[in-house]
Amino acid sequence: MAPGGEMPAESLSLAEAAQLLGVHYMTVYRYVRTGLLPAQRAGATWRVAPSDLAALKAAAPPDRPAPRARRGQRSSLEGRLLAGDEAGAWAVMEAALASGTSPESLLVDLLAATLKSVGDRWESGELTVADEHRASGVAVRLVGRLGARFNRRGLKRGTVVLAAPAGELHGLPVAIGANVLRWHGYEVVELGADTPASALVAAVAAGSSGRGPAMLAVAVACTGVGSVEAARKAVDALRDSGCRVPVMMGGAALADAQEARRAGADIYSGRRADELLAAVDELARRPRSPSG
Repeated sequence: MAPGGEMPAESLSLAEAAQLLGVHYMTVYRYVRTGLLPAQRAGATWRVAPSDLAALKAAAPPDRPAPRARRGQRSSLEGRLLAGDEAGAWAVMEAALASGTSPESLLVDLLAATLKSVGDRWESGELTVADEHRASGVAVRLVGRLGARFNRRGLKRGTVVLAAPAGELHGLPVAIGANVLRWHGYEVVELGADTPASALVAAVAAGSSGRGPAMLAVAVACTGVGSVEAARKAVDALRDSGCRVPVMMGGAALADAQEARRAGADIYSGRRADELLAAVDELARRPRSPSG
């Protein structure tokens, strides 16, 4: 910005700034709206000083925020979640998007990582159950607001049924995993928390009818104590129904792949949404028999 608050004569439009950064126009608009990129109105448009644009590029490439910036985002988000401040938490998320964070990274590297920190602090006795529930409640609403950003047009790579077993009340891991899979082109039948085994069987049967993308897997998320045994019963119900679709199992309640297999899973899908994605991607690359 020129001295006295005046924009230099060689200022750039937001479209020109977007072209120089290699991002969409709306991304640059978010930079301006959230204060990451100084700009000044000129009639009905915004103008950006080349020096301010250069400073933004030097601070962190738009598609890869610096580690220090990511730590700051997590700290800010954690504070807002614990305070029950949905508007403030959403502002942190919007700022992360404006800095070039993809919706997928926003969920996996920012929101999910922040919730893990909250959970770790609760387990250590630093936070109360009320603190943890307040943060989770805000996070659920944030994921809901983000959901539409993950639906991509075009042909789907296959269908995944994703659920938490009966009695498992943690639905956030399911929602986050479902959105990441959608971002990468998969059709997801998202059943949420506390899914009865009968509902899981019915969803797989409907998805295997041949009317939609090929059924790739059933993924069961286990987070709380007791959920692994409930997942085992769900797998038994699926097998009893004649289901031949591979069953994935993952989540914080499972120590490793061996425990997942002892619970009846064919595939261990890890503890993070990106690990679930990797497992589904690997399965999607396998040759399929004519019967599916």
